[in-house]
Amino acid sequence: MNIPFLDNWRKKHGSAFGVAVFTEGDGGAEGVAELLSECELLRSQAHEAGVELDDTVASLEALDQLVPRWREDEEALPWLGNDAGLYLGTVLVRQVPGAMWVIWPNGQPVVRLRSGREVDVVAAGHEWATSGAPELSQFYAETSET
Repeated sequence: MNIPFLDNWRKKHGSAFGVAVFTEGDGGAEGVAELLSECELLRSQAHEAGVELDDTVASLEALDQLVPRWREDEEALPWLGNDAGLYLGTVLVRQVPGAMWVIWPNGQPVVRLRSGREVDVVAAGHEWATSGAPELSQFYAETSET
């Protein structure tokens, strides 16, 4: 979509990225986890490349091996970064004992490890989508050790 004032704004401010989740009351951790695990764009890209995202560490390794064609699409890049971070968080929550999603007051979803450390997986997803580093599997390995 070509909207001149929006293009000028992007040149000054860069593309917006991030994700916010706002819940009312006790919506339940399972509902939030299910919502955050959708990652439709990432799942679509992975499916086209023959990669099954089954919420395992092996799927993170497979994502790291994809040819990053998405970097050519400036509009899709922030969305894919969000999805990559949310998928990384989903794998952490499902594979690391005691890991859980926590929503900060500003709506930012992060993963809290058993140690109490909170990990901004969305930021890691954006770094992976734009530069490939750190690899998702490497980030998982370093995070899950603590």
